Amino acid sequence: MASLIDLRRRIRSVRNTPQITKAMKMVAASRLRRSQDRVIAARPYAAALEATLASVASRIPPKEDGSAPHPLLEQRPEKRVLLVVVAGDKGLCGGSTRT
Repeated sequence: MASLIDLRRRIRSVRNTPQITKAMKMVAASRLRRSQDRVIAARPYAAALEATLASVASRIPPKEDGSAPHPLLEQRPEKRVLLVVVAGDKGLCGGSTRT
C-alpha cells in the first residue's frame, strides 16, 4: 500500500504534467518558427546559386559526340525521388513514479 506522501507526490506529478507538456510544445513551436524563418531567408541564396550553376553549365561546350561533358550535367528522366524527413522523437512523458 502506498503511503500518503507517495500518493500526494503522484497527484502533484500528474497535475504538473500538462504544464510541462504545454511548455515543451511552446519551445518546439518557437524552434520550428525559427527554422522556417531560416529556410525562407536562404531562398534568395539558393536561387542565386542555381542561376550561377546554370550559367556555368551552359558555358561548358558539349563533347564531340553531342553528349554532356560531365555526368552531373546530363539531362536524365526522373526515376527516383528522395525525401528527407526531419522530425523530433523526444516524446512527452510525465514524472517518474519510481523512487
